[in-house]
Amino acid sequence: MCGINGIFGLGDKQKAEELVRVMNKTLAHRGPDDEGVFAAEEIALGHRRLSIIDLSAAGHQPLFSADKRYCIVYNGELYNYRDLKFELQRIAVGSSESAYPFSTNTDTEVILASYIRWGNDCVKHFNGMFALAIWDLEKKSLFIARDRLGIKPLYYYARNKLFIFSSEIRPILATGLVPRKADQEALADYIRYQTVHAPRTIIKGIGMLMPGHSVTISGDSVAVEAYWNMNTFADGVNDQPYEKVCTDVHDLLLRAVERRLVSDVPFGAFLSGGIDSSIIVGLMSKVASGKVKTFTVTFDEQEFNEARYAKMIASKFNTEHHEIKLNVSDFLDQLPEALHAMDHPSGDGANTYIVSKATRNAGITMALSGLGGDELFAGYDIFKRSLSLEKKKWITAIPYFARAGAGQLLKVYKPGASSEKITEILKLSRFDLKNAYPISRQMMTDKEAMNLLHVKSLAANAVQEIVSRIPVLPSGMALSAVSLAEAGTYMQNTLLRDTDQMSMSVALEVRVPFLDHTVVEYVLGLKDKYKYPASPKKLLIDAAGDLLPSEIVNRPKMGFTLPWAHWLKNELKSYCDAKMEALAGREAFSNETVLDLWKAFLADDPRVKWSRIWYLVTLESWLNEHQIDV
Repeated sequence: MCGINGIFGLGDKQKAEELVRVMNKTLAHRGPDDEGVFAAEEIALGHRRLSIIDLSAAGHQPLFSADKRYCIVYNGELYNYRDLKFELQRIAVGSSESAYPFSTNTDTEVILASYIRWGNDCVKHFNGMFALAIWDLEKKSLFIARDRLGIKPLYYYARNKLFIFSSEIRPILATGLVPRKADQEALADYIRYQTVHAPRTIIKGIGMLMPGHSVTISGDSVAVEAYWNMNTFADGVNDQPYEKVCTDVHDLLLRAVERRLVSDVPFGAFLSGGIDSSIIVGLMSKVASGKVKTFTVTFDEQEFNEARYAKMIASKFNTEHHEIKLNVSDFLDQLPEALHAMDHPSGDGANTYIVSKATRNAGITMALSGLGGDELFAGYDIFKRSLSLEKKKWITAIPYFARAGAGQLLKVYKPGASSEKITEILKLSRFDLKNAYPISRQMMTDKEAMNLLHVKSLAANAVQEIVSRIPVLPSGMALSAVSLAEAGTYMQNTLLRDTDQMSMSVALEVRVPFLDHTVVEYVLGLKDKYKYPASPKKLLIDAAGDLLPSEIVNRPKMGFTLPWAHWLKNELKSYCDAKMEALAGREAFSNETVLDLWKAFLADDPRVKWSRIWYLVTLESWLNEHQIDV
């Protein structure tokens, strides 16, 4: 797990090398163990290393192939590298291929050898999370690829013949070659959804390579290729008996966990005591060679303390359990550094930073997470709401004015963000995923966003565009359609981005077994009858067998919540005052609307939850720290 950088086409070898060294320095938090730079006339590559597999100097990057023709920088982990290494050393009878002469025990060299054997198709052989760049010194071509689910990020800036890439946005800005200017369409996206959806970022001109994509650059030629698309797996053709499906899911998850235990450093697991993390810990205990180390953040405030559930699981599986106790002042003290750690603004990243830092301070370099369980196995309320809307299509037959009027009455008698969304949905001509889902996930409605940005119209809705690309699925596949929507929006652009930027800011690697592509492909292909016959995540619970005590299955869903509303009105009030005033003063924002929103929150207006303030505070904090022109 590391950080990578590169500059292609600058035309000045010395300057490119100097700038890549600056980029490396900016990424030091991701790779404190080692760094390296390679420069040629056309390109400069940089790398920061966090040693996980083969801790020796043999893992130094950039790494060259045995014949010195290829050079690689790579961020991530390849879980099936040992199997691939064996295959690359084995030559079939009559084959013209030759065995690769490995000189290290790293997964990096396996990737390089795979590229030499299979070319761009090498990524189809990989099981892992990765962002990589390979330079062909002979052909003068650059190959870049990102993992299927987008677990590891790859940002880039392209202008004319110049191409800059990195694991984070900050190193690209640090080159001084990219204007520090916000993308106005991305800004509208952030106001709607508290994040920016790939391929855009908050910075104009800086994009993200999409998950499951690769790009080859050679001279004036740029070829982008999609080698994997999760939309193609929701086919509903798997119609096995329920017991067989449960067995398959259990076995796939067990193998996914086992693959992710390959490590040469101390590792553990986040354990909240919820269904997803408890299953991961239970499966780890089956295949780990020693005691599993588990980590739970605890608080004195019982309304958001999950310690007793985590203890229950730790006791059941005899883990080496660590409770990391934080009080409110601890959390508040760490907020400034959490905000500083953000590479891209997010309204939902501070919690991840606090947990990651506490785990890293306990001596753990790699941890497994239950991220992805809710998205795959219908754990969120949005799955239930979507099924409910499917059954209420008859409402669209009611005249528009009646539906709109009912919505207005709801807002009067039950004011709040949910009533605002219901009103917008009632106005729709169709209650389908394409139209209803983007509204259900919004932080602000389009009308509210236009008022905040004092514009008469907004750019196309990024979430609607993503959902529009989901194909028409067979009957009985509504939940897989929602899973595809969740994975392509909230999971990739909020959860995974926050997990990467916050965990790597403290040099902690997080692995996510639920997002093993073999698990994802299988579960997306299942019909609704398997996933939600009576309650959320029924299939996952049944597949877990005896791993979960009934107290865990039947406990209320809590999530990692904290008393933000209280903080914003008390301990953080002066800080938020200053940030909201500063945001209101920016040209792109309506001064009056921003300040009225803040006043309404302080006056306990039920329509303005703390989250609708905090993500704006976070945005202003990020824009100010990075001196972004808005």
